[in-house]
Amino acid sequence: MLRIGIITVSDKGWQGERLDKSGQVIKESLSLAGASVVKYQVVPDEAALISGRIAEWADGGEMDVILTTGGTGLAKRDVTPEATLAVVDKVVPGLTEAMRAETSRITPTAILSRAAAGVRGECLIVNLPGSPKAVRECLEAILPVIPHAVEIIRGEVTEHPAPPGEAK
Repeated sequence: MLRIGIITVSDKGWQGERLDKSGQVIKESLSLAGASVVKYQVVPDEAALISGRIAEWADGGEMDVILTTGGTGLAKRDVTPEATLAVVDKVVPGLTEAMRAETSRITPTAILSRAAAGVRGECLIVNLPGSPKAVRECLEAILPVIPHAVEIIRGEVTEHPAPPGEAK
């Protein structure tokens, strides 16, 4: 079972002025996928706070994946990708490239997302957009590969599976 942390980045959510619908979508989607949410928090759009929380959670060893939602756009206060990239050891661009490619077929402006993904220690970190609809669509694009990514990060898998119809 995957252990998940969810960080919602939202000034209004942190101030109690907006319900965190995107965090709820993540919780629902992951529970259907058999994952367990071990930590959840709403934080303001402050880079140092976001970076600190990601690092603290990743280094704590309690979770396999940290999913952030919000702060990935072009607005001045959108700093989640920078905060994430400041604390990861390795960048995993394929995850966010897949999210943008898949979701831009539905919503052309999805290509404006600056979401980032990476690994810190033995924890995968992925930025998701702030819109509940976009979160659902992005998770559909990447959830199938997350368990395999976690196995690789943990060192449990050293070879990739052969494509269908191809011998190893």
